[in-house]
Amino acid sequence: MAGSSDLIEQIRACRLCADRFAATATHHVPRPVVWYRPGARILIAGQAPGARVHESGRPFTDPSGDRLRGWLGMDAESFYDLSRVAVVPMGFCFPGYNDRKADLPPPALCARTWHGRVMAELADVELKILVGGHAQRWHMGIKSPVTATVAGWRDHAPRVFPLPHPSWRNTAWLKKNPWFEAELLPVLRARVKEVLNER
Repeated sequence: MAGSSDLIEQIRACRLCADRFAATATHHVPRPVVWYRPGARILIAGQAPGARVHESGRPFTDPSGDRLRGWLGMDAESFYDLSRVAVVPMGFCFPGYNDRKADLPPPALCARTWHGRVMAELADVELKILVGGHAQRWHMGIKSPVTATVAGWRDHAPRVFPLPHPSWRNTAWLKKNPWFEAELLPVLRARVKEVLNER
């Protein structure tokens, strides 16, 4: 599991959204998925855990995680190496589904409460991989649509790479934007390899 700092234990014990989650269609209880350790060199910031991750307690243990690891050129061993990789979503808990079984967004309260403090502990990060609009808005301070942000990736590389969500629902997006796999991913994979090999 993740490291043992006081902040990590505080996040794991967080129940700020218990009433909110109980009122969702899933009626679930909070289960913060905390996967970082001070000293990590790569940050993967996404939206929030999905239902499968809520069950497993480990980030990206779902088809989206398989696709993301493929994009990054990482195997599971490297991806889950806490000494080098931090996975810090904008909401630590599964937000639940609405009545139409669609994912709810991460509660803004989570990022307001924890994200700044977590990032202060991750001062050694050399590469930020920002998955989806919620992470991009918080870390980059921009409000442009995800496609425009990802298309402008060269303006932020080599320290920051904005990505679309690796959900299989985005397969059509990938087909409409072939430059993502042809141009961005080779550079990102090389950068990931470079940072992983720095130690």
